[in-house]
Amino acid sequence: MPSSASTTSSEGAGGAHSDNTSDSSVDGTPDIMDRPSVKPIAASTPTGLSMAPPLAERLSGLFAENTMAKITRTAVEALVDNDPPTRYPEYVPVTGPGAGQYALREADFWTCGFFPGSIYLLLERFNKFPQVVAPHLSPALRRRVQTTLETTAQSWDGPIRSMAGRTDTHDMAFIVMLSQRACFEQYHAPAARAAVVQAAYALHGRFHATVGAIRSWDRLDQDGVLVDSLADDFLVIVDSMVNLDLLYHVAALVGDDTLAAAATAHANTVLGSILRDEASTTPSDDGRPMYSTFHVANFSPATGAVKELRTAQGYARDSTWARGQAWGILGFARTFLRTGQPQFARAAAGLANYFLHRLATSPACVEVEVGDHGRKRGRLVPLWDFDAPVDPHAVADTGPLRDSSAGVIAANGMLVLSQALRARGQTQEADRFLQAALAIVEDTLALSLAPETAEFVEEEEEKAESAAWAVVKDTHAGQSFAAILKHATANANARDHHRYWNHGLVYADYYLLEFGNQLLRMGLA
Repeated sequence: MPSSASTTSSEGAGGAHSDNTSDSSVDGTPDIMDRPSVKPIAASTPTGLSMAPPLAERLSGLFAENTMAKITRTAVEALVDNDPPTRYPEYVPVTGPGAGQYALREADFWTCGFFPGSIYLLLERFNKFPQVVAPHLSPALRRRVQTTLETTAQSWDGPIRSMAGRTDTHDMAFIVMLSQRACFEQYHAPAARAAVVQAAYALHGRFHATVGAIRSWDRLDQDGVLVDSLADDFLVIVDSMVNLDLLYHVAALVGDDTLAAAATAHANTVLGSILRDEASTTPSDDGRPMYSTFHVANFSPATGAVKELRTAQGYARDSTWARGQAWGILGFARTFLRTGQPQFARAAAGLANYFLHRLATSPACVEVEVGDHGRKRGRLVPLWDFDAPVDPHAVADTGPLRDSSAGVIAANGMLVLSQALRARGQTQEADRFLQAALAIVEDTLALSLAPETAEFVEEEEEKAESAAWAVVKDTHAGQSFAAILKHATANANARDHHRYWNHGLVYADYYLLEFGNQLLRMGLA
């Protein structure tokens, strides 16, 4: 969520109704599972599903040595001449200067929290799920990897904690919560807890009672567009839904219901303004909800009315920007999990249904042959914007321009929604969203997992005990790519001052790792 962006100015309104949720209201996920490129889930699990082959085998890329090795190497190398860090990993270009290596972004950019968050996701595996942590490695090397991650995490933590009081951004969950909540829960660091609490109150300070929302951006600045009046404009973006979990978490932690009330008010405002009802554009006979989303709403601070709706990172005002849709799925699913309010379940399900519908109806060129067996993959790795013009040859070997980050974010949202629905006895919908989430991640790993893998170096035992850091090497010498996934698109909006696409992206990797950890927490892997 960059601090500024925009596109063509337009007036308009859209809204989703806050209906009660029943089995039928959230049911009806499109049958993308029937497509030949995706296997249905099938081995016994705590949810009662039958799964064969095992998920750990089907989704092996989630837990492979490669994923741990890449994060560990970046944790060390990105601190060279940058400790304490003033720059954090953001994206990995495929071509040009710096190809294959992380481009670092200023520490106050909204993405700074994802890399330290990724370190803590790996540490969670060491601390809670050691059975998945590269069991073939020697005990000495495993200890050294864990020590490397724990030690470098302390360096990456410092600037994050120092930003906990920021009031110039709504991205406090991304910046602070991803790493510091995990740090407190795993290592009981008082400074980490304090940072999370401070960040929540800083975010709450941007709440406006008349609008009933938290201000997302203070300004929009793109080619031909400048919106920067705090008195006349109040910008809210769909991405904001994912930051609300910080307010709910701290409300429960310290017993302050005002934080949760602001989060719920914001969610209702987004639901009533940014969501678009797509049921009439996607005819079906089961009455399932279908919602797309605008990216940006501009409200009047004086009246709370919507002044205009637009995009900032999508193709056009009325298009469906894939990552915006994914943020909506994840944000509304978490809000439903926190509140139990049915309108948020319906919103999350409607956004997920429409996301799956657009995957299923994307042009045939999204499916490409992968590997030596000629099997087609890519149906479930979304286009960067579902309504943007499609160039079948935009990316060598993998077809049109996509955004793998949108897919894994959406999959996380469907996984959360599945858990929340199952807890309320809505098992049919829960199973369908779980199936879809797993299928998206499986297809993403098949198409977008970078073939340039990395691995740890086993050293002689006496050397291993004295080595400062775990040593990582490329599996194939000279073939290096720092990110786990490829095919992400940060911003391809034509008006933006900084456009970049077809790369690795720090939050694509974060949400891939988070998906794996969620499966572990659920007992599914």
